[in-house]
Amino acid sequence: MTEPEQPHVVIVREQGGNVAAIPHRGFQRAEHGVLAMEMLRHAGFIDDHGPASRQYRLHWDMGREYENRQSTSAAKMLTAAGFRVDLDPSLDTELLATPSDPVGRLVHGQQLLRLTDRLNGAGSPAEAADVAEQVLDPVDGVLARLSEFFEAAVEQAKEAGTDEGWDLSYLFEDAAATVTALGEDLHIAADRMRALATATDQGREPGLHEAARAQSPTLTGRTVSPSPTPAAAPLPSAVPDRGRTR
Repeated sequence: MTEPEQPHVVIVREQGGNVAAIPHRGFQRAEHGVLAMEMLRHAGFIDDHGPASRQYRLHWDMGREYENRQSTSAAKMLTAAGFRVDLDPSLDTELLATPSDPVGRLVHGQQLLRLTDRLNGAGSPAEAADVAEQVLDPVDGVLARLSEFFEAAVEQAKEAGTDEGWDLSYLFEDAAATVTALGEDLHIAADRMRALATATDQGREPGLHEAARAQSPTLTGRTVSPSPTPAAAPLPSAVPDRGRTR
């Protein structure tokens, strides 16, 4: 099984409280390592090399808010440039902690939690569709990548070459098939959600409820004076019987 790649730079809060950036041994002497060191200096780190090690640190007594902000900034710059960075969770200002993951170790779950928060806060079907597309896009969405993840897990489990490994690979195969089927069922769901905004904006004929509301003086807030009752026509006067000459 392949060993995980080592980070190029580790940014950590040391036991005494200082924040240090420690390059991987030999990395900073390489050409691309020089670029990484310049990025650290740009983020406020200064050289703090000892007899047996080379590292960088932030200025002392700048406060934890400053240290966290600069450490996160350095990690983002290095990551954007293609370097692998191990950032101490206590320094990460963008960390989203939960009661079950107080140090924010499960960073990819945090990203999905942020998507869920965005979906809950969506102000329109179109805005909700934009968020849903991040998960449901049939090529690059979360479901498509999750299916690929389980397929990779199948191969990793098989490499063990044991009965337990094969049993586990079957579970991962089932998971991959389930997620793939779910993605196929929902591949146009974001478009359908976006179409809800079009239907809302086009305007519709009022239904029975809307028509009743429009006619109801109570619901519309209009005061309607009762129509006057027409006066009854007077009864004809009785004609006295004057008698007739026979």
